[in-house]
Amino acid sequence: MLGMYRNRLTRGKRRLPGRLLAQLSFFLLQNPLLSNFFNGTIYRGGLKRICTPGLNCYSCPAAVTSCPIGAAQLFLAGARRGLGLFVTGFLLAAGVAFGRFICGYLCPMGLLQDLLYRIKSPKLRLRLRFARYAKYAVLAVFVLILPFAVRHPLSGLGSAWFCTYICPSGTVFGALPLLAANESLRMFAGPLLILKAGIASGLLAASVFLYRVFCRTLCPLGAVYALLNRIALLKMRCDRKRCVSCGDCARACNLHIDPVKTPNHPECVRCGDCKAVCKERALSYAFGAEKKD
Repeated sequence: MLGMYRNRLTRGKRRLPGRLLAQLSFFLLQNPLLSNFFNGTIYRGGLKRICTPGLNCYSCPAAVTSCPIGAAQLFLAGARRGLGLFVTGFLLAAGVAFGRFICGYLCPMGLLQDLLYRIKSPKLRLRLRFARYAKYAVLAVFVLILPFAVRHPLSGLGSAWFCTYICPSGTVFGALPLLAANESLRMFAGPLLILKAGIASGLLAASVFLYRVFCRTLCPLGAVYALLNRIALLKMRCDRKRCVSCGDCARACNLHIDPVKTPNHPECVRCGDCKAVCKERALSYAFGAEKKD
């Protein structure tokens, strides 16, 4: 079951400025059309055929690329038949190359949660022994099974279930800005928007006190990269000759990972907190298979 206890560690500034700068840079790279937030329009040009590696909503006014989870649902629903091999290949290539480094550095939803967690407040450390498996169920049911299995009787097409009923990224970066800027769209707002706004509000409020709660429990893209994290080319390595088993790295991790024991744990988003507190510099990132002594 879930167990919570207050974080009694005093670590000062936890986030590395370099990572925050990288996150902001990648957000602007994927969402350069910031003026669209004010005129309430969506870019529909050729770049939208390209998937971004993070959970960056197609309907975000500033976005110039598509979300791979949304694209996968459209393919399974029968709406975009040419996307299947491309999306599958893209996700596998990105996951095998970088694993959950993408979650830590390239995902706008991850950036938003990190910014909220920087707000001064009591921090709770949440152990997710079973809840972290919920994202795999979301991936299987809402992204893969329902879009393919449930079809409209007239059109024969399925729906993008995750995007329609759950995705907080689509609500925060897409639906709400569009409704705020485009008065003609507000007449279509109804119970579904209230449901999604409630889900997004709950997750974002929790993110002030709990580290990356959406990434850990409900994100289907995080589930894909978590499955590939152990075999990804980008790895976390621990130099056992340098390590003095002080335990600082494990105490610094908000995901309850001991990087000495499991440096490539499926939940590790490569945030770098463990590296930052290691006085012996025993932890590092490296590409490729680990060399045997």
